[in-house]
Amino acid sequence: MSYFEAFLLALIQGLTEFLPISSSAHLILPSAVLGWEDQGLAFDVAVHVGTLAAVVIYFRKEVVTLFAALLASVLNGDRSKEAKLAWMIVLATIPACIFGLLMKDIVELYLRSAYVIATTTIVFGLLLWWVDKTSKLAEDEYQAGWKKALFIGLAQAMAIIPGTSRSGATITAALYLGFTREAAARFSFLMSIPIITLAGAYLGLKLVTSTEPIHIGFLLTGILVSFVSAYLCIHFFLKLISRMGMTPFVIYRLILGVGLFAFLLMS
Repeated sequence: MSYFEAFLLALIQGLTEFLPISSSAHLILPSAVLGWEDQGLAFDVAVHVGTLAAVVIYFRKEVVTLFAALLASVLNGDRSKEAKLAWMIVLATIPACIFGLLMKDIVELYLRSAYVIATTTIVFGLLLWWVDKTSKLAEDEYQAGWKKALFIGLAQAMAIIPGTSRSGATITAALYLGFTREAAARFSFLMSIPIITLAGAYLGLKLVTSTEPIHIGFLLTGILVSFVSAYLCIHFFLKLISRMGMTPFVIYRLILGVGLFAFLLMS
């Protein structure tokens, strides 16, 4: 890996982790299209740290409030709307953990191909477009009951399939349930905190037990670039979606999917 590759991969991770366009697809594509070598476990951990720091710092007030409400509900039986939302986020995280443990090897062996990425990019892009155009766009994240949280959690579990997009799947599910675009995005971003934490911890454990060499410069580049790009991405995405909706991201997914198919057929 070169510093240019580290910079570009971290930039891709930061920009695509929270947009409905699939970060995993964009990180797989350079190796499939450009022939780059796998970035390795250490770099994966670094970009997870960067994106996690970005979403936690951006939503720092909400994170503190929700965590305090969660503790209060356990210790004092607090039933505030913040406590309810915190428990819904916990519930929504469970399906992805179970699905990830059961399906990880199958996904690694059979689904990390450019053809799968191209297909899911197009299919889930069209689904996002349909839901965005037909949704009621009326509810906020505090109105999520356990059934809705579980439904969004199942959508997040599906995002283990490359090209689906974790944020794309969860935002699509939330819109389908009637959330406003901003509420769907906020709930998706808050849901990302426990799942990114767990994924980063899993990769970190694998790294500790591996003999992979660690390049500090690449790691620092990955953390810094993914943090800055992810933070800016969250900020501008939340500012713009009320006006532009999901159509630009749908168009991008369709162009990406069709372009990838064309590249595969010509190669």
